[in-house]
Amino acid sequence: MRGRGVLAAEMDVVVPFFDVDSLEVVWHGHYVKYLEVARCALLDDVGHNYVRMKATGFAWPIIDLQLRYVRAARFGQALRVRAELVEWENRLKIHYTVSDAASGERLTRASTIQVAVRLADGEMQLVSPSVFIHDVERRLARASGEP
Repeated sequence: MRGRGVLAAEMDVVVPFFDVDSLEVVWHGHYVKYLEVARCALLDDVGHNYVRMKATGFAWPIIDLQLRYVRAARFGQALRVRAELVEWENRLKIHYTVSDAASGERLTRASTIQVAVRLADGEMQLVSPSVFIHDVERRLARASGEP
């Protein structure tokens, strides 16, 4: 069973013409781009976007990506992409759902795992940097109504 995230962000995306094949079906590789849009919104909400990551001295490459396609998205379709923060203390794990924005029908489920890599020497970190954990905890406190 898939765990629910502690924080979430949603973005709407309308499938552009350049993302589809001759049958007007979204090419499978473009779903990764839609996940990125939602992940960026989630990280912005946490206060630890890619600009802050770099400023704190860490990159967060994706080391694992899982996609499960249920139904094809099509040209012009309005999609809702939801990203949920599931893990953050040792790695960054995010679950995604891509749904039809009008009906709510699920089209795709996905997850990514990212790990911190110190920019100075390229060393992978076995725990998330304290600055990242602090940003997540601060956002969780705001969500729970703590001062």
